[in-house]
Amino acid sequence: MKNDMDNATLADINSPDDLRQLDKKQLPKLAEEIRSLIVNSVQQTGGHISSNLGVIELTLALHYVFDTPNDRLVWDVGHQSYVHKILTGRRNQMHTMRQAGGLSGFPKRSESDYDAFGVGHSSTSISAALGMAIASQHNNDPRHSIAIIGDGALTAGQAYEALAHAGDLEANLLVILNDNEMSISKNVGGMSNYLAKLLSGSFYASAREGSKKVLEKLPSAWEFARRAEEHVKGMMIPGTLFEEMGFNYIGPIDGHDLDTLIATLTNLRERKGPQFLHIVTKKGKGYEPAELQPGKFHGVSPANSKPSGPTYTHVFGQWLCDMAKESKDLIGITPAMCDGSGLNAFSEQFPDRYFDVGIAEQHSVTLAAGMACEGKKPVVAIYSTFLQRAYDQLIHDVALQNLPVLFAIDRGGLVGADGATHAGSFDLSYLRCIPNLIVMAPADENECRQMLTTGYYHTGPAAVRYPRGAGIGIQIEPELTVLEIGKAQLKRQGQKIAILAFGSMVQPALDAAQQLNATVVNMRFIKPLDQNLIKHIAKSHDLIITIEENARLGGAGSAVAEYLLSIGSQTAISIMGLPDHFIDHGEHKQQLADCGLDASGIVNTVKQHFPA
Repeated sequence: MKNDMDNATLADINSPDDLRQLDKKQLPKLAEEIRSLIVNSVQQTGGHISSNLGVIELTLALHYVFDTPNDRLVWDVGHQSYVHKILTGRRNQMHTMRQAGGLSGFPKRSESDYDAFGVGHSSTSISAALGMAIASQHNNDPRHSIAIIGDGALTAGQAYEALAHAGDLEANLLVILNDNEMSISKNVGGMSNYLAKLLSGSFYASAREGSKKVLEKLPSAWEFARRAEEHVKGMMIPGTLFEEMGFNYIGPIDGHDLDTLIATLTNLRERKGPQFLHIVTKKGKGYEPAELQPGKFHGVSPANSKPSGPTYTHVFGQWLCDMAKESKDLIGITPAMCDGSGLNAFSEQFPDRYFDVGIAEQHSVTLAAGMACEGKKPVVAIYSTFLQRAYDQLIHDVALQNLPVLFAIDRGGLVGADGATHAGSFDLSYLRCIPNLIVMAPADENECRQMLTTGYYHTGPAAVRYPRGAGIGIQIEPELTVLEIGKAQLKRQGQKIAILAFGSMVQPALDAAQQLNATVVNMRFIKPLDQNLIKHIAKSHDLIITIEENARLGGAGSAVAEYLLSIGSQTAISIMGLPDHFIDHGEHKQQLADCGLDASGIVNTVKQHFPA
C-alpha cells in the first residue's frame, strides 16, 4: 500500500523500492525535482540535457510499475538514462558524471544491477531485451523485459530485425517507442489516452480472444473481423506496421502524463507476448532553453570549458564546402551526425548534395558505393566508433570494387568523457588490412585539410582519420593541396633513437625528442607506409619507437614491425599504443598519460631500452 507522505522529496528516494512506497499523486513534484537536478548537474559535468528531460515521467512510471531490477529495463543509446541513474541509488554521484572514476554517461552493467545492458551505440535495445525475454522464458522466469527506444533509433535496420523476430515469438517483451519529434502530436490528447487505456486493458484483451475463438470456426468471418479490427485501429492510431509485425500496438499517448503512463504500463504488465507502446514526449521538457533548441542542448560541455581553437570537425566542415565549390560531383553523406561531423554549413550551402540517412551506417557506405559507380565523388562523414558498424560494406561494397569513396573519420583515438563506447580505438587496425584502401592520419589541422584533398582526388577508396577536439593551433592554408601518397615527413633529425609517430602522436613525439635527441618522423600514411624511409631509419638508428593513438595490437606500429621483419632488419623496435583493454571515461589528456602516450611515456619507454 502506497505511503501518502506529502513531504516526500527526491532526497528520500534511494532506490525504486522507495519510489514504489509513494502515492502516485506525489510523483509530479518528484519529476520537477529531478528536472532541476539534471539541468544543474549536467551544466557542471557536461552531458545530455534535452533527451533526459523528455523521459522523466516515463522513467518514474517504469520504476513505479515494474519490479526493477528483477524486471529488466534496456535503454537505447543511453542518452535517456540519467533519470534512471538518479532513481537507482546514484543521485549523490551525479556530480561525477563522465569524469574519471565517476558515473558513466551511459548504462553500464559494472556500475549498477539496475543497468541491465551496457550501451553506447544506437538501436540495440530491442535485440538485447528480446534476448533477455527468451532466456527468461527458457528459465520459466516471469520477469518482464522492456526496451526503451527513441524514434531516431528506429531508422537503424537492427531495430527492425529485432522487431520482426520478436513478432514471431511468445516471449514477454515490451517495446516502448519514445517519439520526441512530435510528428504525430495531433493524435495526442484525451481520446488517444482513453483508447490506450482501453486497448491495453483486460476487457479488450478478453473480448478479443473470446471473439477469436468463436469466429475462428467461421474462417471467412474471422478474416473479415481481423482485418476490420486492424483497419479501425489503424484509423485511430498509427500502429498497423507494428501490428503486422506481430505486436499488440498501444498509443500514441502523452509521455508526460503520469496517470496515463502508470495506468497503461500497469495494464501491459499483465499482458503476455510482444507488446508495443508508443509515447510522445518533448525534448527538453520543462527547461525553456532546451525546449526551444533541443539540438543545441542534446549534448553540452561543462560550464567552465573553453574551446581552444578550431576543431578538426570544423576543419573538415570548411574543407567540404571549399571542395564542393571546386567539384560539382562531391556528395556529402552522414549517418545522423550532421552537427557532430561538421556538415551544418555544407547542408545549408549545398542541400541538393547533402544526404543524412539516419542511424544507418551500413546503408550510408553502400549508398556511397552506388553513387561512386555512377561517377559521383561521395564523402562519408562518420565517427570511427560508428564506422565499425559498416565494416562489411566498407570491404565488400567499396574496397572490393575499388570505388572512389572518401571516408572522413572523426573521433579517431580516445574521446575523453564519452568513454569506451565512443572511442575510436581500433580503426587503424581494422582499416590497414583492407586491400585498395589508403589510410591517412594528420599531425595537425592543415595536414588534415591536405589529406582530405588527397583522398578526394585519389581514384580509389581513401580514409582520413582525425581526433576529437582542437588541433595544435597551426595556420590553415586555403589551398586544396594534394600530398604524395605514401610519403612520410622527417620532422627532426636526431641520433640513435627514432620515433615514428602517427597522427595525433606527432606533437608528443616532438616534445619527447627534445629530451632524447631523437629523430622524429611524421608518418602521415598508415597505408601505404613509406618503406624507403623506414629502411633508412632502421639502418641509421639503434631503436625505433612507433606511437599511435590506436590499439597497439594490429595497428600502425605492427605494420612497421611486419615490414622490418620482411627485410630482415635487426633494429630494435618498441610499439606504443592503446593497451589491450577498454579505456574508461575521463579527461582526454589524463587518458593518454595513463596509457603512456605522452612525452613522459615516450621518455620512459626509451629508458627501458637504454637504462641510465
